[in-house]
Amino acid sequence: MKHGANIYKYAKELDCEPEEIIDFSSNINLYQPEAELKFSNAVITKYADSNYSELRNTIAKQYRLESPQISLYNGATAAIYTLLASLKQKRVYLYAPLYGEYEKAALASGKDIYKINRIEDIDQEIDAKSIVIFVNPSTPEGSYYDLDELFLMWKKKKCTIILDESFLEFEGLKSLRNQVQDYKKLYIIQSFSKFYSCAGVRIGAIFTHEKNSAKIAPPLWNISSLDVEFLKGRLEDEAFKTKSKELHNIQKAELLTILKDANIFDQIVESDANFILVHTPNAEALFERLLAHKILVRTCGSFDYLGNEWLRFAVKDKASHEKLKAALG
Repeated sequence: MKHGANIYKYAKELDCEPEEIIDFSSNINLYQPEAELKFSNAVITKYADSNYSELRNTIAKQYRLESPQISLYNGATAAIYTLLASLKQKRVYLYAPLYGEYEKAALASGKDIYKINRIEDIDQEIDAKSIVIFVNPSTPEGSYYDLDELFLMWKKKKCTIILDESFLEFEGLKSLRNQVQDYKKLYIIQSFSKFYSCAGVRIGAIFTHEKNSAKIAPPLWNISSLDVEFLKGRLEDEAFKTKSKELHNIQKAELLTILKDANIFDQIVESDANFILVHTPNAEALFERLLAHKILVRTCGSFDYLGNEWLRFAVKDKASHEKLKAALG
């Protein structure tokens, strides 16, 4: 499984509707209130502001940036491909394991890839003026890294730095967004689908020095007016953010207890995100057993330095956790 949320494939195998599967493979915020979408005809029939000024201003306020430091794309993956294609450096260091599209995007843009095992050898030497890519909190295990020392080393070597902070908001962890104005070779990837419960709304961003914006500009009207209206409303919804964080803390603790009490995992990795990585020699059999209960979890064989004995469980609601508990019993 190269990505989560492949419920359509497994629903076909199980001869059921996708909605019947409890998708623990998808690391989207468990708080998913019904969206009240009210759009005037004008929103649909007229061209949008090609700069998406209102949304950019909303994002700037939320993330304490200036509007010119924000570039918007049709999802974070589109942002990744656009950014790597725009950079001239050939040598890319991937702090792995990490989201697989970074390697694909680097290969697509003709880069030379070097991998660093951040779990066992994070201080490995790198060449000056290269590109470094780091996801923080990481995937698939959700570890948060204090990057101050690494960041200083990367800057001394005049590296181009790409940081993915898409899971940062669940636990209010420290960001390096405040460095984009001071270090012009810093690019921060931000997915809005994770925390804001909107995987179907395809908007991602790159936060960087305003002088970089022209080099990574996407095509005109690359995101829809409907997506813009939805995300703007959700970003401005303070009650959503508060409830999300409260539920995340409660349900993450509940999931951790369920996994521990199952007594079938020889390792459960402490997480700073909305998912938990576990290890068992019987992972493949467990995957199939859970799938028979219409529970889908994330296998991790596609991640560097891991293997098929690792599984990832996303934090879900109480009812989903109860069904998982029964299936693990």
